[in-house]
Amino acid sequence: MTYFFLVLGILFLIKGADFLVDGSVTIAKRFNVSNLVIGLTLVAFGTSAPELVVNITSSFLGKSNLAIGNILGSNIANIFLILGVAAIIYPIKPQKKTLFIEIPFNLFLVILLFILANNIFTHTPPNLGLIDGIILLVLLILFLYYAFFTHKKIKPEGKIENLSLLKAIILIILGLLGLYFGGRWVVKSAVKLARSLGISEELIGLSIVAIGTSLPELVTSVVAAIKKESDIAIGNVVGSNIFNITWILGLSAIIHPINFDPVSNLSLLICGLATFLLFLFTLLNKKREINIISGIFFLLIYISYMIFVFLK
Repeated sequence: MTYFFLVLGILFLIKGADFLVDGSVTIAKRFNVSNLVIGLTLVAFGTSAPELVVNITSSFLGKSNLAIGNILGSNIANIFLILGVAAIIYPIKPQKKTLFIEIPFNLFLVILLFILANNIFTHTPPNLGLIDGIILLVLLILFLYYAFFTHKKIKPEGKIENLSLLKAIILIILGLLGLYFGGRWVVKSAVKLARSLGISEELIGLSIVAIGTSLPELVTSVVAAIKKESDIAIGNVVGSNIFNITWILGLSAIIHPINFDPVSNLSLLICGLATFLLFLFTLLNKKREINIISGIFFLLIYISYMIFVFLK
């Protein structure tokens, strides 16, 4: 039954996020919000919603290792696994702004998270507390401000979703319910699974839960790659990684302090390495894109990392 509720919970998280995005985008378009802004905000929030629910539930249950493992594992999977698969399908070419602003900002957040989580300057026990959460949420607000005013002159694209306002609201409610129940099932099942297999909650968070909660990003980026929409593919990943650190860890830390195990610094290092390699590989490529070779290399790194995590 543990495996059943784990899989069911992940399915509820994915479908809940899907409903939430569909309903939110419909309402946003009715208020003439551009597709680009919707992608950077509502869609990024929607695809990160599974991680948010898992982390808040984990925080309330005092499962800090699962919360940290989920976010770091998701961010690593987003780049090495999801962009790796997407780049194999079709080369991913980010906009200049994404390459030189949003990806470096992502790397800055990883470095900042290392400083905040380890309390480098205060020399107190490693954790993410109220002040740390506020700092991360302030950075999220600044990012949203940047996103809105960078794209505010772009007119809305495409037709309004063929949904009535009532149906959109119902989808949002169903989405939130799916996220709530899915989050509880995933966290409780993951903890039981870790105990029954005699492995750490962080390991479950870095692997099964992280990949499960990253499925919305995987589906979105793969579909975008098939449609040759590289902006959506990489924007979805970079935006989700930014939301994961600022919004999810920030809000989780404000609700309940998150104890940080220094062992997680290795995962933080891998997370930073993934972001740096994404920047470096794109910058050094003549076409400024992540091609099939880079995609295969990313996948090999991810597989090697997963093997290492399970064997350590």
